[in-house]
Amino acid sequence: TPIGFSPRSNPATYVKVFDHVRTLYSNLPDAQVRGFKPGHFSFNHKRGRCDGCRGLGARCIEMHFLPDVWVTCETCGGKRYNRDVVEILYKGASIADVLNMTVAEALVHFENVPKIHRSLQTLFDVGLGYIKMGQASTTLSGGEAQRVKLARELARPNTGKTVYILDEPTTGLHFADIQKLLGVLNRLVEAGNTVIVIEHNLDVVKTADWVIDLGPEGGEDGGLLVAEGTPEEIVLVGQSHTGRFLKEILNVPAGLLSE
Repeated sequence: TPIGFSPRSNPATYVKVFDHVRTLYSNLPDAQVRGFKPGHFSFNHKRGRCDGCRGLGARCIEMHFLPDVWVTCETCGGKRYNRDVVEILYKGASIADVLNMTVAEALVHFENVPKIHRSLQTLFDVGLGYIKMGQASTTLSGGEAQRVKLARELARPNTGKTVYILDEPTTGLHFADIQKLLGVLNRLVEAGNTVIVIEHNLDVVKTADWVIDLGPEGGEDGGLLVAEGTPEEIVLVGQSHTGRFLKEILNVPAGLLSE
């Protein structure tokens, strides 16, 4: 499911890192002089947000019989905040600039702020270094939304008693980012948690402790249990399409396949 149904929701707010960012900016000398509180650095609060777009950075033009059109706010230029707020800078960047940073850029920008850096690291570790801090949650793919949720879980104290269910979390990921995601999933398992993944990506399947292969085909011709076991056992089942492709990755001799 999506992590938010409003364009006001974004990865930074969902994992709670933006709360720490707002506190940091409110404690800067220039902000203290002006009497700014963390609320002034919230684009949802009237004290700091742009009045023209009410903190959205864009304005909606209703087209009646056509889809609505969003245009950049003329008042703030898409920055979401009023002029006084964007004048407060941390290392040369306003809080509006922070929302426009990618997670990877923000990770460097806040490298000396442990609370912020730690939360951003979890987003980076699940392969989301490329998304922007203020990117609307409504624009995230299903796989991206799942990884944002996973990052939020990683930031919490570990109980070792949680079951995580992910549906094709590798969608749209580069091979290098898939390896990062696998590293995170392995960390969860090593901590005593259970991770159930619905996935076709063989880089994920081959690392599983236990594989349940449903089929033999898709749609109406599927839904049956074809095979289950370790990846090495799945490749020995001749009826398993998954096993046939896994065989090439695991370098299992063709002669070992059963009918």
